Amino acid sequence: MKVVIFGATGMVGQGVLRECLRDPDVTGVLTVGRATTGQLDPRLHELVRSDLTQYAGLDDELSGYDACFFCLGVSSVGMKEDDYSRITYDLTLAAASVLARLNPAMTFVYVSGTGTDSSEQGRVMWARVKGRTENALRRLPFKAVYLFRPGVIQPLHGVRSKTRLYHTFYVLLAPLLSTARRLFPAHVQTTESLGRAMLAVARHGAPSAVLEPADLNALAQDSTARA
Repeated sequence: MKVVIFGATGMVGQGVLRECLRDPDVTGVLTVGRATTGQLDPRLHELVRSDLTQYAGLDDELSGYDACFFCLGVSSVGMKEDDYSRITYDLTLAAASVLARLNPAMTFVYVSGTGTDSSEQGRVMWARVKGRTENALRRLPFKAVYLFRPGVIQPLHGVRSKTRLYHTFYVLLAPLLSTARRLFPAHVQTTESLGRAMLAVARHGAPSAVLEPADLNALAQDSTARA
């Protein structure tokens, strides 16, 4: 299986990349982003782009992949809706449209968030924009589209947020997150479990296109059991 990862330098993307490179069935990984990951692996190729909405002339580089794990995103805190939409909706659809044209047999996995508003009509700005993005992705001619809606995410194995405030938050709350994961396993994911869940749906699919926290953990556990 050959996969494309968008946002592999972010917290979720780092965890997904780790799981892909640990999986012997993954024969090739292409990361697309504004910076390199710093990882070294003979299966890894990195495509660095300053403008992630433009892919002219890159058909060869973006062809021949079985799955895309789209982990790119930003916090909506302090952002106006137009600015948030340009990153969350425009950028995502620009990349996904090209991949759908080049790889119609591809499985596309989009990291959204619990609370996303599929109606696109709610009061919460980020939830509306995420919902609009999810709906647009489902209309593209991929083999399958899966919408991951994780809740609380705990970084593991040295994965860290690029945002200093968030990194500090995760370091300080690490013991509490570990406890919460034991007590409320349906509501807490890890970067490891998200990566495993993505590989699981790329291989075997899932019962629903929209996958909430409990679904994601079940997929990750099933993936571990099959390994």
